Amino acid sequence: MRITVGSRTLTRDEVVALARHAAEVVIDADALVAMGETRALIAGLAHDTVPHYGVSTGFGALATTHIPLAKRAELQRSLVRSHAASSGAEVEREVVRATMLLRLATLATGRTGARPVVAETYAAMLNAHITPVVGEYGSLGCSGDLAPLAHCALAAMGEGTVRNAAGDLVSAGSALAAAGIRPLELEEKEGLALINGTDGMLGMLCLALADLDGLVATADLAAGLSVEGQLGTDRVFASDLQQLRPHPGQATTAANLRAVLAGSAIVASHRTDDCTRVQDAYSLRCAPQVHGAVRDTMAHAALVASRELAGAIDNPVVTLDGRVESNGNFHGAPVAYVLDFLAIAVADLASMSERRTDRFLDPARNAGLPPFLAHDPGVDSGHMIAQYTQAGIVSELKRLANPASVDSIPSSAMQEDHVSMGWSSGRKLRRAIDGLGRVVAIELLTAARGIDLRGIAPSPVTAAVVAALRAEVEGPGPDRYLAPEIEAAVRLTQSGALLAAARSVVPELV
Repeated sequence: MRITVGSRTLTRDEVVALARHAAEVVIDADALVAMGETRALIAGLAHDTVPHYGVSTGFGALATTHIPLAKRAELQRSLVRSHAASSGAEVEREVVRATMLLRLATLATGRTGARPVVAETYAAMLNAHITPVVGEYGSLGCSGDLAPLAHCALAAMGEGTVRNAAGDLVSAGSALAAAGIRPLELEEKEGLALINGTDGMLGMLCLALADLDGLVATADLAAGLSVEGQLGTDRVFASDLQQLRPHPGQATTAANLRAVLAGSAIVASHRTDDCTRVQDAYSLRCAPQVHGAVRDTMAHAALVASRELAGAIDNPVVTLDGRVESNGNFHGAPVAYVLDFLAIAVADLASMSERRTDRFLDPARNAGLPPFLAHDPGVDSGHMIAQYTQAGIVSELKRLANPASVDSIPSSAMQEDHVSMGWSSGRKLRRAIDGLGRVVAIELLTAARGIDLRGIAPSPVTAAVVAALRAEVEGPGPDRYLAPEIEAAVRLTQSGALLAAARSVVPELV
């Protein structure tokens, strides 16, 4: 796949394709021309006696310090070196690649005043799969993701540490030399243009939405299996009932549940006059309302992402009529808020999944199944501790749902006196999404065991999902080493394999 950056807006799918897969990036020829034109404006300001922020002055609280002409190139190098100050665990390759692509996209708009060679160097690094090493801590989300972006810029200068295409830890200078890339020698404003953006948090938002697209559909699937395995009713998912409360996400999840349960002999087995159950518990009955709200939250986050992808974020910027203006567009609040909003939705989705799992294990609530789905209750513990694992994850997800974006900490001698913490919002969301996948996987593992124990033919969708699971995890029996089975279910869930099995029967599952 080839991705072109320039005047057009990148899509979320393109960001994911380059971050995770072998997509190649190219710069539109017209974009290089536009960059050259705006660079000429910056070059003219470099000799102006009037101070211009980032061109002939210091940065942040040092913005009033005039920098002599002879030291302005040194100013840019010093900016990058001093801001490459991250610490902690190494940030994932896909996040760094997404960050670099998004910074490249802003450079290619021609609004930053950077030379074409700056953009070309970033494109060459991405295509050579050279990934700067970035520590987890260092960004306050304002002025953008400074420290992560500075590490990327440092690598483009041939300094610092990177991972090469093989994943080896090497010096940036040696990696660039091996790829035939000349290290950048920054000129006026270019260091600033490389570090002033919301690219890290936006990259994490794009990746998160891609993960959640599959995970929420898989959560719908898990809910369907739980309703079936616990002898629940599908009548509450009827389309006309959902239309009485016309939230689009709710309608989508209800349609998925109807598709999952269609043709189930288990569901049909208790559609009789002697069935005394009036209604199911909330975790079963209200799945469309909760899962649907997650979907609608994702839709709002996707709208914010699309707007941010269309932006050209730097400070100062070169306007379309040639002015060089300071601004506050680097503030990460719009992205930070939705990253936190998604973390809340993820925690609640996992919480409902855990509640459905727990119902399978309690003989007072599981409609005739053995306690803990154990082969020989008392001797065997069945899935008792699998639910403990879920509970531990859900507890952490509730902590991760605490918003980072309300926790501004002033910096830069009070010049940057309100920051977004959007990078932190993104970091905790990534951990939350991993936890959600594990919780849903355990629900699927438990639901499949409960359905097998029923001994009645499940729906065609359920049969396909259970068959895919049984290819790696044995069915009910005496207690076995459970952790590998949980990890197998997690792999099948996070890879989309179980969802693919369901879609092989009902392609319209979304």
